[in-house]
Amino acid sequence: MKKVILGLSLLTASLLMANEHQIKIIQTPHKQIHQPKHNSTHWGYTGHIAPQYWGDINPKFAMCKQGVNQSPIDITPEVTVSTKDLNPIGFNYSADAINVLNNGHSIQVNVDAYSSIDIDGEHYTLKQFHFHTPSENEIDGRSFPLEAHFVHASADGKLAVIGVLFELGKPNKALQTIWDAMPKDAGQTNELKLSSQMIDTLLPKNKDYYYFNGSLTTPPCSEGVKWMVMKNYLTISKEQVQMFLDVMKHPNNRPTMPLNARKVLK
Repeated sequence: MKKVILGLSLLTASLLMANEHQIKIIQTPHKQIHQPKHNSTHWGYTGHIAPQYWGDINPKFAMCKQGVNQSPIDITPEVTVSTKDLNPIGFNYSADAINVLNNGHSIQVNVDAYSSIDIDGEHYTLKQFHFHTPSENEIDGRSFPLEAHFVHASADGKLAVIGVLFELGKPNKALQTIWDAMPKDAGQTNELKLSSQMIDTLLPKNKDYYYFNGSLTTPPCSEGVKWMVMKNYLTISKEQVQMFLDVMKHPNNRPTMPLNARKVLK
């Protein structure tokens, strides 16, 4: 009888140990799946790292959800103000492209340090330009198939971005030169032969613009950026838009943000 009792006790203990092991196997993956990642710097445009979550990914990205002067915006007649104080932009695009980079978020063209703009008595050097599809800024609710951002910096670190909108139409020669060289894989850089004259054709001939105070449209969404969106558009073909999308795999635009108390000068 004692042997029977002892045998049952050992069997019960073995079953409990087995059940406990099974519970751990079931629970462990559950814990791993729901374990939050703190201080990640990985952001994107889809899923749990899409724009609506940027402000929660990392404390350094808090401005993406707390900022009140965020970009991009929808430029509507109700928020625009005509002014005589809007000075022309002094363009001096004299540098050729150095290379073209797929940074995983956009296709970026890096240029030599000889191109610049002058605006409101301040000098800004062109650092790079990149692209978003569809456009980030909108005009009276209208989205465009592509937007180029020309990013400039002053000697004291101030930023000025010029936005150029592209509508469907004829193929764009300068864009095609970039597209033919753009890397297919994130992190890859290719040589790009693009002259300063060709870069200049990526700006409309009529350089009237809308002006507003805004931010970077990617993390960390820093504010205090001078924004100038060209009023006149360039063209891009449907095939060229698809070429860009095929490399990016998905749209890479941040949705428009609340204007709050801002006005857009024109």
